[in-house]
Amino acid sequence: MIGWIILAIVVVIVLYIISTYNGLKTLEKRVGNGWSQIDVQLQRRFDLIPNFVETVKGYMKHESETLEKVTQLRTSWANSQTIADKAQIDNQLSGALKTIMAVSENYPELKANQNFSELSEELRNTENKISFSRQFYNDTATKYNIKLELFPSNIVASMFKFKPYDLFKAESDEARKNVKVDFGA
Repeated sequence: MIGWIILAIVVVIVLYIISTYNGLKTLEKRVGNGWSQIDVQLQRRFDLIPNFVETVKGYMKHESETLEKVTQLRTSWANSQTIADKAQIDNQLSGALKTIMAVSENYPELKANQNFSELSEELRNTENKISFSRQFYNDTATKYNIKLELFPSNIVASMFKFKPYDLFKAESDEARKNVKVDFGA
């Protein structure tokens, strides 16, 4: 009788370990899928950049430093290997693109250019998709990371050496500040 009880306890423990392992693997794959969605959208944005830079270059001769930075960031992104590196480059690129968009306000001919308008719209749509993909990734990675820390799943996670994922976050204090809008000027 005691043998059956011990066997039942062992079976329950093995089933729990299998279930927890499969749950962690499923979440880990979802996090990977979330990153892959970000990667696809970042690649799309980087594919749009050469045409965008060429369109802007003729109008914004005084902004060549910003345009060169965008080109360098594109190359750096293509060569980066880790999520953290790509996230940092992505944040820098977003800032450079915002600068170009802001400066384009000073060039009415550029704003009227149909190619610029279409590329700007494509970039805006892609930025929205990137933002959504980041949110999905962060939500999934957070759920996975929590599971890694909660008892008793943390025991199974440590047994099989599951590692937590980094989250996307604002890179600078400037990005965290509230924007002040003043229509009085």
